[in-house]
Amino acid sequence: MTILEDLQWRGLYTDCTALDELTKRVAESPITLYAGFDPTADSLHVGNLVPLIALRRFQNAGHCPIALAGGATGSIGDPSGKKSERQLLTKEVLDGNIAAVRKQLASILDFNESLSNTAQLVDNASWVDPISFLDFLRNVGKYFTVNSMVAKESVKSRLGGDNEAGISYTEFSYMLLQGYDFYHLNQAENCELQIGGSDQWGNITVGTELTCKKAGKTVYGLTFPLITNADGSKFGKSEAGAIWLDPARTSVYQFYQYFINVDDRDVIKFLKYFTFLNHAKIDALEAQHNENPGAREAHRALAYEMTKLVHGETATEDAINASKILFGGGLDGISENALSEVANEIPNTNVSTADLQGEGVSILDALVSSGLSTSRKNAKKDLEGGGVNVNNQRIQDPQAKLTLADVHFEKYILLRRGKKNYAALIVE
Repeated sequence: MTILEDLQWRGLYTDCTALDELTKRVAESPITLYAGFDPTADSLHVGNLVPLIALRRFQNAGHCPIALAGGATGSIGDPSGKKSERQLLTKEVLDGNIAAVRKQLASILDFNESLSNTAQLVDNASWVDPISFLDFLRNVGKYFTVNSMVAKESVKSRLGGDNEAGISYTEFSYMLLQGYDFYHLNQAENCELQIGGSDQWGNITVGTELTCKKAGKTVYGLTFPLITNADGSKFGKSEAGAIWLDPARTSVYQFYQYFINVDDRDVIKFLKYFTFLNHAKIDALEAQHNENPGAREAHRALAYEMTKLVHGETATEDAINASKILFGGGLDGISENALSEVANEIPNTNVSTADLQGEGVSILDALVSSGLSTSRKNAKKDLEGGGVNVNNQRIQDPQAKLTLADVHFEKYILLRRGKKNYAALIVE
């Protein structure tokens, strides 16, 4: 199966400027392609993953991927899919964001320079900044009519109906800058294909038109569907906000939990969209899911593959073990990182090393200070009723003390009341 056939099987196809011609071109020899992202934050989020993972699919098939960071376009803001003007970012912020996401891209694309099709990361500010305004108008703007630009969906949606905000000339010009990116990469890197979400179709076709008009060359555009959840909610959002790739913004545990808890109706679709599992494996998971969705085999596969891709295998295992702990599993053999993941997800209370020495800290006082019990009386009742665990080991003696022997990795004591109420004592 060819790369284009694989994308279609996975549902990763919305439109193409010339599918038959592109199919023939891809079969002839490796093609250079690119996908762009505007560095509007210091981390990518899961919504960025479809085109970036698609770049890796092409790279695995022998083609040459370019990830374009929009240091120039990001300073303007893409109007696609937006109802109002974006906040303008400074060059310093954009440069910082690009530097921050560089490592995240390396988890998805292979930047090994020994490869003939090694990935590249480029910043369009490097070729846009030197161009004067007049030169841009003469050498790019003259190839497009206002009529054709207004007809683009990203502009039309901002001009019609009761949208009083309209669109500024700044954002109106965005498509010309993106079109020039494609032309430049074609000239500099022989790039022949741009990929992106379906909301980028108008911007992509500006690039194919400009390259044809200025260079007399045929280049191609390919778009993927915009990802939405089965319930109509926006993909990549949780109650806490966006699901980021940076573990400082979204912990590895939260990242894993997001994918293991996706709607049953979405899990097979997301396995196709986001993982590199082959067709036979996904088909097998789909059959298992249809037969027994409660077993959640497909969900575990999705969460494992996604977390491993973004955060690596060790961090993924830690997230899985953290999940087991928070569902009552024991701490035997647990890693410090896994226990740290648990502590980051639950309330913390500090306790001094000195207090844990000697006789130690009363379990009743610990339950109250951690917030798990409202009073020593209630704490005693919980203990005697068998509802209290220390390091996921049941304890029922109201006279019990917590000592240094209960501390894991010289830092953590895990408390639990009932099945789901956790707190961590952090030893100082």
